[in-house]
Amino acid sequence: MLNPSTQTVARLAWGVLAYTVLVVLWGAFVRASGAGAGCGDHWPTCNGEVVPTAPALNTLIEFGHRVTSGLAGIAALVLAVAAWRGLPPGHPGRRAALAALAFMILEGAIGAGLVLFEYVAYNPSIARAYWMAAHLTNTFLLLGALTLTAWWASGHPAPRRLRRPGAGWVAAALVATLVLGAGGAVTALGDTLVLGGGLDPGTNPVVATLVGARLYHPVMAVATFGIIALATLAVGARAETSRRMGRAVTLGFAAQLVVGALNVWLQAPIWMQIVHLLWTDALWIGLVVWASQALSAPDRPSLA
Repeated sequence: MLNPSTQTVARLAWGVLAYTVLVVLWGAFVRASGAGAGCGDHWPTCNGEVVPTAPALNTLIEFGHRVTSGLAGIAALVLAVAAWRGLPPGHPGRRAALAALAFMILEGAIGAGLVLFEYVAYNPSIARAYWMAAHLTNTFLLLGALTLTAWWASGHPAPRRLRRPGAGWVAAALVATLVLGAGGAVTALGDTLVLGGGLDPGTNPVVATLVGARLYHPVMAVATFGIIALATLAVGARAETSRRMGRAVTLGFAAQLVVGALNVWLQAPIWMQIVHLLWTDALWIGLVVWASQALSAPDRPSLA
């Protein structure tokens, strides 16, 4: 049974995780709506003002994202302090909370870089594609660290050793999902430039490259699904809980393939992009929880 201080940390961690997902979704709306330049190339001020006095709609959208992101940073700091004070020495939740704080700081730095280098709105550049991929990767690592903080603070064990049967497959599933997410960020950028910005791939070679790369995303998604399915089979026999979690993650990813196909069929409207990202974030969180559970479950006793 968890002591009161540990319960408090667990509830706080789950709350910070849920709030951070909302901030991530709001950031996706900022990108998809082309409102990323709402504060100009100013950071941390907005068009040179701490608080915009006569904001346009895009300014309100971008400024709102900055405010919510700032609150997320404060929440991550509070969580790290709470975990350090509320969890016993050596508890893995302490390290996970500190990692979450580090990724949150890096998240803010990447966001600032996007603004200062003007990789926002309908700016078509290969450099922006790299930044978007890095942004999504860091976001996943942030959500993963928050998830582990909440999971471990809730009383679930952390893996004590990683060299065990199936560990390689688990690592492959996590890495493949990270790569798929980065590719999805580039795909979403191409959608924003073409569908939102009206840029013509026929006259813009960068946009043409981004649109061409779009074809690889569904192939990567199917390959990642196969890796996850094999990973769940590799570790699923260790414990019943791991088996059920693995089945849920695999089915969730299969559903995500349908959501992705629907997003393409509908020509990526903003609301569908948000749904797609929400499902992706939820799937990543589930995958991280399953990985921790699978790698911490006891090995089956030998029949020899």
